Amino acid sequence: MSRYELSRADLAALLADQPRYRADQVWEGLYRRLCPPAELSNLPAGLRRRLAADPALAPALELAKETTSTGTVKWLWRLADGASIETVLMTYRQRVTACVSSQAGCAMGCGFCATGQAGFTRHLAVGEMVEQVARAAHRAAVDGRRLSNVVFMGMGEPLANYDRVWAAIERIHDEIGLSARHVTVSTVGLVPGIRRLSEARLPVNLAVSLHAANDELRDRLVPINRRYPLAGLVAACHRYFERTRRRISFEWALIDGVNDRPVDAGELAAIARPLAAHVNLIPLNPTPGWPTRGTDPAGVARFQALLAARGVNATVRANRGTDIDAACGQLAARSGTLDP
Repeated sequence: MSRYELSRADLAALLADQPRYRADQVWEGLYRRLCPPAELSNLPAGLRRRLAADPALAPALELAKETTSTGTVKWLWRLADGASIETVLMTYRQRVTACVSSQAGCAMGCGFCATGQAGFTRHLAVGEMVEQVARAAHRAAVDGRRLSNVVFMGMGEPLANYDRVWAAIERIHDEIGLSARHVTVSTVGLVPGIRRLSEARLPVNLAVSLHAANDELRDRLVPINRRYPLAGLVAACHRYFERTRRRISFEWALIDGVNDRPVDAGELAAIARPLAAHVNLIPLNPTPGWPTRGTDPAGVARFQALLAARGVNATVRANRGTDIDAACGQLAARSGTLDP
């Protein structure tokens, strides 16, 4: 149990000997003021000391390492069982985005991803995910900014941990106050999870890590495609768009000579255009365990132009944080802390 794992009822029970409004004050402090109980100045000093010492209100995340670059902060957190996860805060002119992890490690096995190379440790609890957002929002506030977006694009496959991820999203939306339109869930293509999202009460954004638009290549790059081939994945995306009317994004990590050819652009356009999907082109961050290099800037521009000529909106993700190992799983991998 940790402070962001507690429900309102749990907190009320913890403060059963106090006036009822004390539980509301602590809850508001955690979710709106983003403060630990010891810093809630509207509580009596004795109660602050008591709450600070209560293990049920201890933080779930212990800072192991913090690295910074221009507009980017990356944290490596140690969890209670010794596992490690990462969170990244990215500050832009018009938005501030937290990229949070949903698992320690990942079981999807995508070879070009540092997290995928390391393997799977465990699912994260609701409180471990919500606390990542709270910590990032607090840091943004200290820097004079407001957290505006949350993306579940850190370590792990969010839809493989669906129930806890969804509970975290509800807490982020209902209690921290972030609009569903500013929450994005990324997946490598777990079709049952996409179908569940289609029926969920909050219309969050969906980002699909596609990376290849034919089954033969995608089987190699994204092994889960062997279980959920492209035809079923595309059908699930159409259903999601029809039910939510939220634009889908396709993530495409450009790998030199592998998925950056004209034929790849044509296959991608054939999937993206009927969905009016946005394509997010990602120059591949280098990882030690993947021998292939990312597409160079000129090749990225050519691929983007090929998509534009086919009527597909595509932007290039700014390659930020390479100097601080900001790609998913890199900091933990270099620190040797992915496993407990």
